[in-house]
Amino acid sequence: MHKTPVGVIGCGAISSIYLQNLTSMFGITEVVAVSDLSLEAAKRKAAEHHIPRACTPEALLADPDIEMVLNLTSPAVHAAINLQILQAGKHVYTEKPFALTRKDADQVLALAQEKGLRVGCAPDTFFGAGLQTCRKIIEDGWIGTPYAAHGQVLMGNAFDGLHPNFNSFFQCGWDPLFDMAPYFFSGLVHLLGPVQRVSGMVGQTRQTLKVENPHSAHFQRTVPIEAPQHATATLEFEQGTIASVQVAKESFGYRPRMEIYGTEGVLVVPDPNMFSGPIQLLQPDGRTHDLPFSHGFTENSRGVGLADMAVALRSGRQHRASGEFARHVLDITLGIFESAREGKQVRLSPFHLRPSPLSLGLKHGRLDD
Repeated sequence: MHKTPVGVIGCGAISSIYLQNLTSMFGITEVVAVSDLSLEAAKRKAAEHHIPRACTPEALLADPDIEMVLNLTSPAVHAAINLQILQAGKHVYTEKPFALTRKDADQVLALAQEKGLRVGCAPDTFFGAGLQTCRKIIEDGWIGTPYAAHGQVLMGNAFDGLHPNFNSFFQCGWDPLFDMAPYFFSGLVHLLGPVQRVSGMVGQTRQTLKVENPHSAHFQRTVPIEAPQHATATLEFEQGTIASVQVAKESFGYRPRMEIYGTEGVLVVPDPNMFSGPIQLLQPDGRTHDLPFSHGFTENSRGVGLADMAVALRSGRQHRASGEFARHVLDITLGIFESAREGKQVRLSPFHLRPSPLSLGLKHGRLDD
């Protein structure tokens, strides 16, 4: 397969791992240009990762040689930028969230279908050794019939004011349900299949934040907290499993947890925000087994979803981190907000494109046999 020419819009902090992987890990992608509203930021990233061209987003979209664009802009403009990329005749892979409304997500998918283009979206951590191994364990029957699951991440935020854009974390799109929950929702759908109903509650402990850290450039600055900072939800899967998910940015540290409960065992799943981590199987006789990985991608492989889309584009198969999958994750997220607002269970739109598992024994960096 010839390499897919890729352009990147957005040169913030997350771009580094994407550029590192897309220029070295996967043989299918070739990053030919990076762009940002700050041309200087684009030039720094280009030099750091030996990218031949740094330019404005407009110049990147006008380049006829670029086939696929990676959108790493801010959450509030993901959908608008995705539409511009598709209008320019290019496939798009975007950071999460896919959009902030169902209408915006549907517009992106409709335009892609109209133009015969592909849309992909993070997170792609479900490609990792951890979640791929866990899916094999479940499908091979090691825990019997899954009937319940629990996911939880309680963490701090930017309360110390040290992050240069710390106030962004208090806005819609950076809040726990849009920022951290997609890792859990994507992981659970990958492991258990589509969700059909959700309910939930959201809250926050404060309305404003005053930075008390004297080491912060924002010391003594007070900012509004515009989005809920903690949420608890119940998800009902089509095959019958019921899961609870709790996410929060009210706390400190970082404490992720995911477990799948079955009739014949309990599966302790690695942090779905990572590509690997400890896997444990608890059996009815009281024994606990630490399990090895059955799949590759144990390191931070962000960008693997884009590489998979590039491979699928050549072979004609469905790519795994699809826009439709991201639309389902968004439906879960917005359903929880809707449930909290209206005090009722919310039935989601049908979803039928659960990602297929990776094959066993793939060589490093490969997505197909």
